[in-house]
Amino acid sequence: MKKLIKELPLLIIALTPVIYLNFIWNQLPEKVPVLWNINGEIDRYENKIELFWKSLFLPLGILLLMNIVPVIDPKNKIQKMGKKYENLKLFLVIFMSGLSLIIILTAKNKALIKPSYIFIMLSFLFIFFGNYMKTIKPNYFIGIRTPWTLENAEVWKITHQKASKLWFLGGILMMISLLIFPIRIGIIIFSIISLILVLYPTWFSYRYYKKLK
Repeated sequence: MKKLIKELPLLIIALTPVIYLNFIWNQLPEKVPVLWNINGEIDRYENKIELFWKSLFLPLGILLLMNIVPVIDPKNKIQKMGKKYENLKLFLVIFMSGLSLIIILTAKNKALIKPSYIFIMLSFLFIFFGNYMKTIKPNYFIGIRTPWTLENAEVWKITHQKASKLWFLGGILMMISLLIFPIRIGIIIFSIISLILVLYPTWFSYRYYKKLK
């Protein structure tokens, strides 16, 4: 019961998009936009019932996943993170709910919300993780989990310190490019930076591991 009461605020946040969708359901067309091309033009429509399932699954799914991970963690590393993990769970639920609300608002009024807003939110996600990553202790579920970081605690620590600065700076550059450039250029820059943010820490962890050995 205590666990349920503790999770109730998160559950309310996770259900906010689908509750809002219920209020505006009759205002939506039967077909709503779900996919945009690199120029920000709508590429695909689908039945609005699909919008219901997405707005329900995105925030509720992440909440469920974040509650399952500590239970299945074989070495209880996640539970030792304590408040840091709870803060991460709160942020991700709020983020996914916000993303779902943007999708719903776009379906309601295509001129109100631009697809670039979704990429701006994703940029903010990189900024958050950049600020958060340096505090993550070795575990099997969160962070840069390469064979080399999981093998050596020192490699994990240094890799996450490097990646923390890189992701924070990369997220800011992504956001700026999306705000000042046309959406096509902004998304291209976003994609290139995203690739660097994924590949560089992986390469660095391998190189640093080999250096230690």
